[in-house]
Amino acid sequence: MSAQPDVLGVFKRGTQTFMGVELFAAEGALVPREETEILGNEAAALLAKIPGEPRFIDLCTGSGNLACGIASKVKNARGWAADLTEPCAALAQKNVEKLGLSARVTVKRGDLLAPLDGEGLHGTIDMIVCNPPYISTGKLEKERADLLTTEPREAFDGGPYGLSIHQRVIKEALPYLKSGGYLMFEFGLGQERQMKALFDRGKAYRDLRFLNDAASAPRACVAIKI
Repeated sequence: MSAQPDVLGVFKRGTQTFMGVELFAAEGALVPREETEILGNEAAALLAKIPGEPRFIDLCTGSGNLACGIASKVKNARGWAADLTEPCAALAQKNVEKLGLSARVTVKRGDLLAPLDGEGLHGTIDMIVCNPPYISTGKLEKERADLLTTEPREAFDGGPYGLSIHQRVIKEALPYLKSGGYLMFEFGLGQERQMKALFDRGKAYRDLRFLNDAASAPRACVAIKI
Protein backbone atom coordinates (compact mmCIF):
# COMPACT_ATOMS: atom_id res chain seq x y z
CA MET A 1 0.00 0.00 0.00
CA SER A 2 1.10 3.59 -0.40
CA ALA A 3 0.37 6.21 2.22
CA GLN A 4 -0.88 9.63 1.26
CA PRO A 5 1.92 12.16 1.84
CA ASP A 6 -0.05 14.17 4.40
CA VAL A 7 -1.29 11.25 6.54
CA LEU A 8 1.53 11.60 9.06
CA GLY A 9 1.84 15.34 8.75
CA VAL A 10 -1.03 15.99 11.16
CA PHE A 11 0.78 14.16 13.96
CA LYS A 12 3.70 15.09 16.12
CA ARG A 13 6.66 13.11 14.83
CA GLY A 14 9.44 11.43 16.73
CA THR A 15 11.35 8.18 16.95
CA GLN A 16 11.32 5.24 19.32
CA THR A 17 13.75 2.32 19.61
CA PHE A 18 12.13 -1.10 19.76
CA MET A 19 13.90 -4.49 19.60
CA GLY A 20 17.06 -2.64 18.62
CA VAL A 21 15.63 -0.80 15.61
CA GLU A 22 14.68 2.88 15.39
CA LEU A 23 11.09 3.51 14.36
CA PHE A 24 9.02 6.57 13.54
CA ALA A 25 6.43 7.31 16.22
CA ALA A 26 3.34 9.49 15.82
CA GLU A 27 0.30 10.49 17.86
CA GLY A 28 -2.04 8.50 15.61
CA ALA A 29 -0.60 5.19 16.84
CA LEU A 30 0.40 3.55 20.10
CA VAL A 31 3.98 4.40 21.01
CA PRO A 32 5.87 1.08 21.33
CA ARG A 33 6.35 0.03 24.95
CA GLU A 34 9.30 -1.81 26.45
CA GLU A 35 7.05 -4.62 27.73
CA THR A 36 6.06 -5.49 24.16
CA GLU A 37 9.65 -6.55 23.52
CA ILE A 38 8.87 -9.60 25.67
CA LEU A 39 6.44 -10.72 22.98
CA GLY A 40 8.63 -9.62 20.07
CA ASN A 41 11.85 -11.26 21.24
CA GLU A 42 10.15 -14.58 21.97
CA ALA A 43 8.40 -14.47 18.59
CA ALA A 44 11.71 -13.85 16.81
CA ALA A 45 13.42 -16.65 18.72
CA LEU A 46 10.72 -19.16 17.81
CA LEU A 47 10.50 -18.05 14.20
CA ALA A 48 14.28 -18.26 13.77
CA LYS A 49 14.11 -22.01 14.47
CA ILE A 50 11.80 -22.64 11.51
CA PRO A 51 13.72 -23.57 8.32
CA GLY A 52 13.15 -22.04 4.91
CA GLU A 53 11.07 -18.87 4.75
CA PRO A 54 8.91 -18.76 7.88
CA ARG A 55 5.74 -16.73 7.55
CA PHE A 56 4.18 -14.54 10.22
CA ILE A 57 1.31 -12.08 10.61
CA ASP A 58 1.30 -9.11 12.99
CA LEU A 59 -2.23 -8.01 13.89
CA CYS A 60 -3.09 -4.64 15.46
CA THR A 61 0.32 -3.63 14.18
CA GLY A 62 0.14 0.04 15.24
CA SER A 63 3.46 1.58 14.23
CA GLY A 64 4.57 -1.76 12.79
CA ASN A 65 6.97 -2.26 15.67
CA LEU A 66 6.49 -6.01 16.06
CA ALA A 67 6.51 -6.70 12.33
CA CYS A 68 9.64 -4.61 11.84
CA GLY A 69 11.40 -5.91 14.92
CA ILE A 70 10.76 -9.55 14.07
CA ALA A 71 11.66 -9.18 10.38
CA SER A 72 14.85 -7.31 11.30
CA LYS A 73 15.97 -10.14 13.58
CA VAL A 74 14.83 -13.05 11.38
CA LYS A 75 16.32 -12.26 7.98
CA ASN A 76 14.59 -15.10 6.12
CA ALA A 77 11.10 -14.35 7.48
CA ARG A 78 8.18 -13.10 5.37
CA GLY A 79 5.57 -11.04 7.18
CA TRP A 80 2.21 -9.35 6.83
CA ALA A 81 1.02 -6.57 9.13
CA ALA A 82 -2.50 -5.19 9.47
CA ASP A 83 -4.25 -2.44 11.42
CA LEU A 84 -7.75 -1.04 11.43
CA THR A 85 -6.90 2.67 11.15
CA GLU A 86 -5.29 4.59 8.31
CA PRO A 87 -2.85 6.53 10.54
CA CYS A 88 -1.49 3.26 11.95
CA ALA A 89 -1.28 1.51 8.59
CA ALA A 90 0.44 4.53 7.07
CA LEU A 91 2.93 4.77 9.94
CA ALA A 92 3.68 1.05 9.78
CA GLN A 93 4.33 1.37 6.04
CA LYS A 94 6.72 4.27 6.69
CA ASN A 95 8.63 2.17 9.20
CA VAL A 96 8.81 -0.80 6.86
CA GLU A 97 10.26 1.46 4.19
CA LYS A 98 12.61 3.18 6.66
CA LEU A 99 14.18 -0.16 7.58
CA GLY A 100 14.38 -1.49 4.03
CA LEU A 101 11.90 -4.29 4.70
CA SER A 102 9.43 -3.65 1.88
CA ALA A 103 10.38 -6.85 0.02
CA ARG A 104 9.56 -8.99 3.07
CA VAL A 105 6.84 -7.15 5.02
CA THR A 106 3.47 -6.19 3.52
CA VAL A 107 1.21 -3.72 5.33
CA LYS A 108 -2.57 -3.81 4.97
CA ARG A 109 -5.38 -1.75 6.42
CA GLY A 110 -8.49 -3.46 7.75
CA ASP A 111 -10.21 -5.32 10.57
CA LEU A 112 -7.85 -7.99 11.92
CA LEU A 113 -7.37 -10.71 9.26
CA ALA A 114 -10.02 -9.43 6.84
CA PRO A 115 -7.56 -7.46 4.64
CA LEU A 116 -5.50 -10.64 4.14
CA ASP A 117 -8.38 -12.79 2.90
CA GLY A 118 -7.34 -12.50 -0.74
CA GLU A 119 -3.62 -13.11 -0.22
CA GLY A 120 -3.73 -16.92 -0.42
CA LEU A 121 -2.38 -17.29 3.12
CA HIS A 122 -4.77 -19.88 4.53
CA GLY A 123 -2.86 -22.78 6.03
CA THR A 124 0.54 -21.24 5.29
CA ILE A 125 1.30 -19.14 8.37
CA ASP A 126 3.81 -20.28 11.00
CA MET A 127 3.00 -17.57 13.54
CA ILE A 128 0.48 -14.87 14.33
CA VAL A 129 1.47 -12.20 16.86
CA CYS A 130 -0.92 -9.64 18.25
CA ASN A 131 -0.62 -6.78 20.71
CA PRO A 132 -4.28 -5.77 20.80
CA PRO A 133 -6.03 -3.18 22.94
CA TYR A 134 -6.61 -4.79 26.36
CA ILE A 135 -7.97 -2.12 28.72
CA SER A 136 -11.68 -2.33 29.45
CA THR A 137 -13.92 0.43 28.14
CA GLY A 138 -14.99 1.29 31.68
CA LYS A 139 -11.42 1.83 32.90
CA LEU A 140 -10.65 4.03 29.90
CA GLU A 141 -13.56 6.26 30.81
CA LYS A 142 -12.44 6.56 34.43
CA GLU A 143 -9.04 5.79 36.02
CA ARG A 144 -7.17 5.29 32.73
CA ALA A 145 -8.66 8.23 30.83
CA ASP A 146 -5.24 9.91 30.84
CA LEU A 147 -4.06 7.46 28.20
CA LEU A 148 -6.35 9.07 25.64
CA THR A 149 -4.76 12.50 25.85
CA THR A 150 -1.94 11.64 23.42
CA GLU A 151 -2.80 8.23 21.92
CA PRO A 152 -5.90 6.94 20.11
CA ARG A 153 -8.73 5.06 21.84
CA GLU A 154 -8.40 2.23 19.30
CA ALA A 155 -4.98 1.41 20.78
CA PHE A 156 -6.40 0.74 24.25
CA ASP A 157 -10.12 -0.07 24.21
CA GLY A 158 -10.48 -3.84 24.53
CA GLY A 159 -14.23 -3.89 25.08
CA PRO A 160 -16.21 -4.54 28.27
CA TYR A 161 -13.60 -6.89 29.80
CA GLY A 162 -10.52 -5.85 27.83
CA LEU A 163 -10.23 -9.11 25.89
CA SER A 164 -12.64 -8.71 22.96
CA ILE A 165 -9.89 -8.74 20.32
CA HIS A 166 -8.05 -11.66 21.92
CA GLN A 167 -11.26 -13.67 21.82
CA ARG A 168 -11.80 -12.95 18.13
CA VAL A 169 -8.23 -13.66 17.07
CA ILE A 170 -8.11 -17.03 18.85
CA LYS A 171 -10.93 -18.14 16.55
CA GLU A 172 -10.13 -16.20 13.38
CA ALA A 173 -6.46 -17.22 13.33
CA LEU A 174 -7.26 -20.91 12.82
CA PRO A 175 -7.71 -20.93 9.02
CA TYR A 176 -4.39 -19.12 8.56
CA LEU A 177 -2.14 -21.05 10.92
CA LYS A 178 -0.43 -24.27 9.96
CA SER A 179 -0.89 -27.21 12.29
CA GLY A 180 1.81 -26.57 14.89
CA GLY A 181 1.79 -22.85 14.20
CA TYR A 182 2.11 -20.33 17.01
CA LEU A 183 -0.43 -17.79 18.25
CA MET A 184 1.05 -15.12 20.54
CA PHE A 185 -0.51 -12.24 22.47
CA GLU A 186 0.34 -9.43 24.81
CA PHE A 187 -2.21 -8.81 27.55
CA GLY A 188 -2.68 -6.65 30.62
CA LEU A 189 -1.58 -7.19 34.20
CA GLY A 190 -3.78 -9.74 35.93
CA GLN A 191 -5.44 -11.04 32.74
CA GLU A 192 -3.62 -14.40 32.56
CA ARG A 193 -6.52 -16.38 34.04
CA GLN A 194 -8.95 -14.95 31.52
CA MET A 195 -6.48 -15.70 28.72
CA LYS A 196 -6.21 -19.32 29.82
CA ALA A 197 -10.00 -19.57 29.92
CA LEU A 198 -10.27 -18.23 26.37
CA PHE A 199 -7.79 -20.78 25.02
CA ASP A 200 -9.35 -23.64 27.02
CA ARG A 201 -12.79 -22.76 25.71
CA GLY A 202 -11.62 -22.82 22.08
CA LYS A 203 -10.03 -26.30 22.38
CA ALA A 204 -7.97 -25.65 19.26
CA TYR A 205 -4.57 -24.95 20.82
CA ARG A 206 -2.13 -26.77 23.09
CA ASP A 207 0.87 -26.03 25.30
CA LEU A 208 -0.21 -22.55 26.39
CA ARG A 209 2.59 -20.84 28.30
CA PHE A 210 3.06 -17.38 29.72
CA LEU A 211 5.98 -14.96 29.37
CA ASN A 212 6.84 -12.83 32.40
CA ASP A 213 8.17 -9.31 32.73
CA ALA A 214 11.08 -8.26 34.95
CA ALA A 215 8.76 -8.28 37.96
CA SER A 216 7.71 -11.90 37.22
CA ALA A 217 4.23 -10.81 36.13
CA PRO A 218 2.75 -12.61 33.09
CA ARG A 219 2.45 -10.15 30.19
CA ALA A 220 2.40 -12.30 27.06
CA CYS A 221 1.54 -15.83 26.03
CA VAL A 222 2.17 -18.36 23.30
CA ALA A 223 0.07 -21.37 22.27
CA ILE A 224 0.36 -23.91 19.46
CA LYS A 225 -2.41 -24.79 17.03
CA ILE A 226 -3.40 -28.43 17.32
